[in-house]
Amino acid sequence: MSGIQWQYIFNPELALDSLPYVLKGMGYTLGIALTSMVNGTLLGFVLAMLQLAKLKPLRWLARLYISFMRGTPTLVILFLLYFGFPFIGIQFTAVTAAIIGFSMSSAAYSAEIIRSSLNSVNHGQWEAAYALGLKWSFIMRKVIVPQALRIAIPPMSNVLLDLIKGSSLAAMITVPEMFQNAKIVGGREFDYMTMYILVALIYWAVCSVFAAFQTRIEKKLSLYVE
Repeated sequence: MSGIQWQYIFNPELALDSLPYVLKGMGYTLGIALTSMVNGTLLGFVLAMLQLAKLKPLRWLARLYISFMRGTPTLVILFLLYFGFPFIGIQFTAVTAAIIGFSMSSAAYSAEIIRSSLNSVNHGQWEAAYALGLKWSFIMRKVIVPQALRIAIPPMSNVLLDLIKGSSLAAMITVPEMFQNAKIVGGREFDYMTMYILVALIYWAVCSVFAAFQTRIEKKLSLYVE
């Protein structure tokens, strides 16, 4: 411990001067995360429905996709999209590749959350709704999904937080998000430690805001639960 140069761990002046430049990447960070969350949720819902389908080939297809995406590092997916696809004649911009990659990855996790949330709704709700002569689509929209939504919010919020943090991987395919900007300053000033600590604090602050918003939604929804 005596050999550690503590004075080089964090340079407040450099951090403050570099903050505006690092924050320029905030738009990319949140844009990629939120867009991927929306896309991933929509695709995840489709995959969840396929898993609940009566046809086995559809269930197998959905489970194969989910298994592959959950078992493959997101960075590998990003590299395939950005560096691999040009070899077969398909070229994506870095931002597009990032959104596609994170959407595909988050969809696998969202599908499992949505499926388990739908299955958590008491089966008696289905029976009562069918007894009233309601159609499947109406039952899903007005009876099952609203109840499943309350169950799904905490784990889906975790998916969003993972996307916000995971968006830093987009720096590996040249997206100018916050981590990429921090790396640029760190290389220019020969002080990666300060810049990495700075960007870590920024991610922490952003995730804390979203986590607080999640808590507020949970409390609001709990008012309707006896």
